[in-house]
Amino acid sequence: MSEKREEEATRERAASPAAWSRQSSEPLADCRVFRVRRDRNADPRDGREHDFFVIEAPDWINVIPLTDAGEVVLIEQYRHGADEISLEIPGGMVDAGEGPREAAARELLEETGYAAAELIGLGKTRPNPAIQDNWIHTYLARGVVFRHEPVFAGTEHTVVRLVPLERIPSLIADGTINHALVVVGFYRLGLWQKNLFNVKA
Repeated sequence: MSEKREEEATRERAASPAAWSRQSSEPLADCRVFRVRRDRNADPRDGREHDFFVIEAPDWINVIPLTDAGEVVLIEQYRHGADEISLEIPGGMVDAGEGPREAAARELLEETGYAAAELIGLGKTRPNPAIQDNWIHTYLARGVVFRHEPVFAGTEHTVVRLVPLERIPSLIADGTINHALVVVGFYRLGLWQKNLFNVKA
């Protein structure tokens, strides 16, 4: 290795923060769809311990359903945190005993009544690594067709909206679509399309 490359490697190593070490952990709350725990972690720089609170949650999925006519099957639903109606793609939790792809097919059918001819994985993202430990897996559902009315469980209720794919960027730009994980889903779709057609980002 050249002297210049060694210097660059040293700078890269120095720029990477060291991991904190967990000294103890205790559960605090079980909130049905997630749990909260308190970790006591030691700072690698000086060994001092601090409390950190972590939300433990199952992995989530997002699905971008596309009809052969080029329409996205979106859903509207009330979101209690924001206290507003949100325009989104179907999504939900990965249940115990199922994989993300199975969850994607299930949530798509339950929330929209549409089934996919093909499910393509677009990647996974950390929803909020500062306080959460889970992933969200995004899928493209191609060739979706309507099978039956949505099936609602518990407090869930959605209304289906068909929107041409070319309108999605303007709906994100004007704030009509404002759910961060939905925006990430469409960004991943854009990356996938560029790779598909060998277009440089």
